[in-house]
Amino acid sequence: MDQTELTNQSPALPPSSPVQQLSPDDERTWAMLAHLSILLNLISGFLGIVAALVIYLVYKPRSRYVAYQSMQSFIFQLIWWFGAGILVGIIWVITGTLSAILIGLVCIPLACIITLIPLAALVYSVVGAVDCNNGKDFRYWLIGDWVRGELTRP
Repeated sequence: MDQTELTNQSPALPPSSPVQQLSPDDERTWAMLAHLSILLNLISGFLGIVAALVIYLVYKPRSRYVAYQSMQSFIFQLIWWFGAGILVGIIWVITGTLSAILIGLVCIPLACIITLIPLAALVYSVVGAVDCNNGKDFRYWLIGDWVRGELTRP
């Protein structure tokens, strides 16, 4: 399903409604920015999560497409950036502690691989941003279908 199909599914607002729907160009831009908000995590460690949530809350009544993409970005960043960051910290503490008795030296390659998880999440989010900018309905693996189900629940 592409972005125009998702936009066409959103209920029409009454003409007297103070909330104005976003144009397709604005929808693509805000969806792209929601995915690119992960870049803020490089500077602050957590502001990307906040930015994705703010985009969701502000644009939810104006665009189902932006709401869906920003909520996906929010959940994705919670799991793969924040959660993986905590996991990386724990792994390195265990590796450092065990290095005192030489067992930790064997864990260093595993810890290095696990350290790449947040960087892989960064690349995946940029792919999502590019797809949204091109008008595609981007879905994160395992997260997209779940978020769509939650947002369409009555």
